[in-house]
Amino acid sequence: MSTALHTGEDIGAWETIRRGVRHSPELVEGIGRTLLLAVLASVGQVIVPIAIQQTVDKGLRGPDGPDVTFTTWLALAAGAAIVVTSWASYAMTARLFSTAERGLATLRVKAFRHVHDLPLLTQNTERRGALVSRVTSDVDQVSQFLVFGGLLFVVSVGQMLVATLVMLFYSWQLALVVWLCFAPLFLSLRYFQRKLAAAYGTVRRQVGVLLSAVSEPVVGATVVKSYAIEDRTQERIDLAIDTHKAASTRAQGFTAFSFSLGGISAGFANAGVLIVGIWLGQGFAWGEGITAGEVLAFAFLVTLFVGPVQMGTQILTDAQNAIAGWRRVIGILDTPADLVDPGRDGQTLPKGAIDVRFEGVGFAYPGGSEVLSDIDLEIPAGQRVAVVGETGSGKSTIAKLLTRLMDPSRGRVLLDGVDLREISEAALRSSVVLVPQEGFLFDDTLAANVRYGRLGATAEEIQQAADSIGLGDWLAGLPDGVETRVGQRGESLSAGERQLVALLRAQLADPDLLVLDEATSAVDPELETRIARALESLMIGRTSVTIAHRLSTAEAADVVVVVDRGRIVQHGPHRELVQQADTPYARLHASWVAQRGTTPDRIMEP
Repeated sequence: MSTALHTGEDIGAWETIRRGVRHSPELVEGIGRTLLLAVLASVGQVIVPIAIQQTVDKGLRGPDGPDVTFTTWLALAAGAAIVVTSWASYAMTARLFSTAERGLATLRVKAFRHVHDLPLLTQNTERRGALVSRVTSDVDQVSQFLVFGGLLFVVSVGQMLVATLVMLFYSWQLALVVWLCFAPLFLSLRYFQRKLAAAYGTVRRQVGVLLSAVSEPVVGATVVKSYAIEDRTQERIDLAIDTHKAASTRAQGFTAFSFSLGGISAGFANAGVLIVGIWLGQGFAWGEGITAGEVLAFAFLVTLFVGPVQMGTQILTDAQNAIAGWRRVIGILDTPADLVDPGRDGQTLPKGAIDVRFEGVGFAYPGGSEVLSDIDLEIPAGQRVAVVGETGSGKSTIAKLLTRLMDPSRGRVLLDGVDLREISEAALRSSVVLVPQEGFLFDDTLAANVRYGRLGATAEEIQQAADSIGLGDWLAGLPDGVETRVGQRGESLSAGERQLVALLRAQLADPDLLVLDEATSAVDPELETRIARALESLMIGRTSVTIAHRLSTAEAADVVVVVDRGRIVQHGPHRELVQQADTPYARLHASWVAQRGTTPDRIMEP
């Protein structure tokens, strides 16, 4: 089981594009029509040079003198052709914009959904800013290239091909001069492509690091101010900015060099065309001479050829930046979702309290030793269980396995006799609810946050759920009731009130198995009493497993499970376990009792 997201750096450029198109099939919808429009747009670029050549050689220097009629009709025909090609250019641009945005929207949605399918451990090992950058800024880089760079690439290639064909028609000698001048640049493209790919791969990684460095102090602004670590925080941000700047500067250095090489090639091409064109016009070079109109047309054609070549260096830069971002997004999609949802083939659970069974369960984090070993445990339906143990004993891992935030390395976890891995995700989440130690709240109303328990719940149903666990008066006391805004991460509420929202959310979900990570250490006595009463009501008629940090919780449970160094060492009612001398539970209880006079509900983990 791997915890790291794939980087995608082992994927070649063409393979990246191929797989990117496979993930976003909209990108190639109607590609034939788009290419046809591109051909029309490209052909239109040579209308003016041809019109100039015909006007000079036949309209102005004809055998019978200037031909006004011919020149007029030629101008009208050229104007009509320009209108057609302009429309083709517009239609092609509109299609590229549309297909690119639809394709990348699909890619963004797939990547975001896959992030939620990844194991919790994988998400936790990736820096938040780096993970967000893969779904946002990296996709934006691909979008900008496909919409702008892709458009320029299609038009530029077409323009170069058409210009080359017309140049060959007028003078194969001058066409050869142009291509020879640009040969060094074309031959070095592979080298620059490798250098730019590596450089912009580093840039995309540093964007993620920079986002993390900036976002963490914003989220943790209270800690930064409380401990007066603004200078240290600023140093970290400055370092991330400087590192990003260095990576970007190095990448742009390669871009600047390749662009300069394109400019030098263009200079040689223009000089070569001028010199050889004079020789040809005077009959000093091999082959037949060319007319004045053809020389003038050729000058325009060289410009049409040089422009796309110089633009190609910028396109190459944008392409490498985009491909680097594309690789990182594909890296997300390539990271296996270890928690495979059986979907429609999965089993469902009957409504009612659930019985739980652990059979020979072991769990180890990647590259580490087992944190849980040989866990065998049976929890009858409707029983209240408290799991206790010292910090690092493995009790929280049991909760994660029970709610299938992770799968065991070996053994099975069964609900009503069904392996968790065989239950559909939808059925599992409707039957099992985890109330975490710190229930995350989104920047919205209290009602919107509570509805994560049941999305279609009405305000009346929310009120009924609150009344059923004794929170109706608390809701009524809020400024706007259920429509009270909770602020970012619930900061408008106290820690205890956020826990009440989490309990109300769980009540609305109406689960059959309730898993709680107890958290009341930072709560005032009055609110703690309210939370305890809400919990009592919440657990009625349900199987419940509580990761207990206070022995008062263990005392109220039907059964206490004591975990020590990844193993279950004791199991039974509190009154029996506390009488067993010199045992882990007895020692924890004795420590709690000794401190009870000054801190009555001391956290169990010393």
